[in-house]
Amino acid sequence: MKMAGTPVRLSSVRLTLAALLVAACGGPVAAQGAAPSAGAVALASHRAVYDLKLSQTRGKRPMNSVRGRILYDFSGSVCEGYALQFRQVSELDSGEGRVMVSDLRATTFEEAGSKRLRFHSQNFIDDQLRDAVDGQAERAPEKNGIVVRLTQPADKSFDLGIDLVFPTEHVRRIIAAAKEGKTILEVAVYDGSESGEKSYDTLTVIGHPIKPDPAKQLEDAAGKENALTGMMRWPVTISYFDKTKSGGEQTPIYAITFELYENGVSRSLLLDYNDFVVSGEMTSIEMKSDKPCP
Repeated sequence: MKMAGTPVRLSSVRLTLAALLVAACGGPVAAQGAAPSAGAVALASHRAVYDLKLSQTRGKRPMNSVRGRILYDFSGSVCEGYALQFRQVSELDSGEGRVMVSDLRATTFEEAGSKRLRFHSQNFIDDQLRDAVDGQAERAPEKNGIVVRLTQPADKSFDLGIDLVFPTEHVRRIIAAAKEGKTILEVAVYDGSESGEKSYDTLTVIGHPIKPDPAKQLEDAAGKENALTGMMRWPVTISYFDKTKSGGEQTPIYAITFELYENGVSRSLLLDYNDFVVSGEMTSIEMKSDKPCP
């Protein structure tokens, strides 16, 4: 997540997930007790659009303006798996006499039971393809781990630890933890982002539940969607850490803050890229029919 000459990259799945930085002294804090079970958590199929704008700047290289849009199209079921089509277009003005346009396009499919993740992404800068990633990650019980096979940016295979979760499973675990009243959740995540070779330690902080209140209608598109008006939601911050670094005080690579509904829909985004923070307002949402499990 950098500015001025490098692409602003946001993994598609980290939105469902969706900027307050959380300082981790001595590394992320582990959740108390057993990990929450996500088995009963079903996510709603929906198509949402978020308008982006600069919220805050900090650091030595301030950003003059940011504007853009996110298209988030999510569908599937617990029994068949979940598919995502994602696009984020951002126009960044660093005040250096040049405006840069970043265009990230990504598709993923996570099989039922989080057995396999297929992913494909392309990142364009000023209409020029900067990089592309294509591959899949599959759980391999015989190896007690996860096998990743990439075809882009190059043919490559490698193994990861069994403790990693895929992005949709991550969201379901966050919702399960919120329903159990947990406030902290630590999970290692692999989502095929960046070069396809990175995995992340994540620290999720879950705030007090926000109960439905008919007297306080939300001003964004979520407030006009009947399927959401009677639904519980939680303020959530997910901080991402470089998994290759351990020990000592760590600063998140980036963080995402949002309000997460119990069906997986996110609103009121804040995307913290360290040097600047971008807000995302939901401007439209379309709930799609979910196919029931047999």
